[in-house]
Amino acid sequence: METGESNTRNQSCGVMKDSSWYSQFRNVSNPWLARYVYALIFLLANLLAWAARDELSSLTALTQLKGLRRCKVGKDCLGADGVLRVSMGCFLFYMIMFWSTAGTSKLKEGRDEWHSGWWLVKIVLLILVMIFPFLLPSELIELYGEVAHFGAGVFLLIQLISIISFITWLTDCFGSEKYAERCQIQVMLFATISYFISLVGIILMYIWYAPLPSCLLNIFFITWTLVLLQLMTSVSLHPKVNAGILSPGLMGLYVVFLCWCAIRSEPAGADCIRKSESESTTDWQSIISFVVAILALVVATFSTGIDSKCFQFRKSDPPAEDDVPYGYGFFHFVFATGAMYFAMLLIGWNSHHSMRKWTIDVGWTSAWVRIVNEWLAVCVYLWMLVAPIIWKSRHADTT
Repeated sequence: METGESNTRNQSCGVMKDSSWYSQFRNVSNPWLARYVYALIFLLANLLAWAARDELSSLTALTQLKGLRRCKVGKDCLGADGVLRVSMGCFLFYMIMFWSTAGTSKLKEGRDEWHSGWWLVKIVLLILVMIFPFLLPSELIELYGEVAHFGAGVFLLIQLISIISFITWLTDCFGSEKYAERCQIQVMLFATISYFISLVGIILMYIWYAPLPSCLLNIFFITWTLVLLQLMTSVSLHPKVNAGILSPGLMGLYVVFLCWCAIRSEPAGADCIRKSESESTTDWQSIISFVVAILALVVATFSTGIDSKCFQFRKSDPPAEDDVPYGYGFFHFVFATGAMYFAMLLIGWNSHHSMRKWTIDVGWTSAWVRIVNEWLAVCVYLWMLVAPIIWKSRHADTT
């Protein structure tokens, strides 16, 4: 009887070991599964940085650390200091992974197994690199904060190119011979909806964020967004470009969203921000907005990290069966710069800027970063439309 029970236990244990999740981790067979683990680590780092800013900054025990005792501006500086230390630890972890996996091209090689497995070793490594920044003096953390401005800008640029590449790919897909005739109605429908939402968004921004003639800056931001939307449409429909109406419509959604985020990032004391949005009390809407923003950041970093093909400007051969499914080095590099980006969002791009609880990406610096990102997105999109024509004309002149 006992022998039968022991056999049953052994069989159930064998079934558990042969199940997909266990075997994929133990046998290092699924890099697609590994990317979700890295995204989970990134999410936990975001939550830890938030806790360091809003919760841990009030603990007196934390101020006994050697580096944090030198903070010059008190509790607010301690919160920003903690965010930068968590960000630095996360950055170091993903940079180590970047250096150790960059250039991996084939499955089942050593670097592929390191990327997809060895989780106990990587957990220990993660703990060590997360502790290390808390042992450094504040001067080094401030230096990292300055470097993080550049790293966050790199992340925004990578994300921007990825989004524009996806929009142009989608347009080319609908415009191909395979779908051109069948999808004409769908393309017109999507384009019309995009323009409609963009125009409604612009009108609502005028109503909500430019209610007075004295709101000159917001009026400029919104009006210039409308001008950029018209410019992208005109260039896209030019006979020499002939890129259609779908891509500028989708880009219109993107730039209107960036403009809206920029105005929303203006500090609460701004005269043109509605009173209901300027209240000092924290309500459930603020908490939900904060959680959604954190999740959106993780999803954006995850989706950008697996899109290394947007930087392949030459057509490559079809992938072989033993090729890696995505660029491991690029994946970890995006997460490393994303670690710098979430630090900038949580401190408002200024380590000496006081951030209210449950807020993210608030301050004039944050607003201008969003606006510049919007203008840069339009410039990159227009260049992607015009560049092939310029290259063809130059090639024709040389021949």
